[in-house]
Amino acid sequence: MTSYTQDPGAPDPSFLSFWRERHLCTLTTPRPDGSPHVVPVGVTYDPEARLARVIASRTSAKVRHVLAAGEGGAAVAVCQVAGPRWATLEGRAQVRTEPERVAEAVRRYAERYERTPGPNPLRVVIEISLTGAMGRF
Repeated sequence: MTSYTQDPGAPDPSFLSFWRERHLCTLTTPRPDGSPHVVPVGVTYDPEARLARVIASRTSAKVRHVLAAGEGGAAVAVCQVAGPRWATLEGRAQVRTEPERVAEAVRRYAERYERTPGPNPLRVVIEISLTGAMGRF
């Protein structure tokens, strides 16, 4: 098992392979008081764009927390665990509402999780511009 820091834009094949497997993940966002808010989510990882994506409803707490962080975005982390293996991606999150960005996030979600989410007129995508990655896999 390997454990070390990764370049989120050029990860080792084993790190990328782990992120291609179907796993439930967590997203950690900061609440306005600074405490962490951790929720289960589906995450897709796009190293070429240095992005992780989470689809969500615009009324969710995670979306409100990212928006509350302001123009610079919120410092967030996504993590997945499978037995002794784990991987974390870190970065700055922004909420995107552009239909093409939401559609791309839904497409990637359907590919990774092998199911297409139902229609949701309130759907947005949390895009995380990746600044760090680490894991044991």
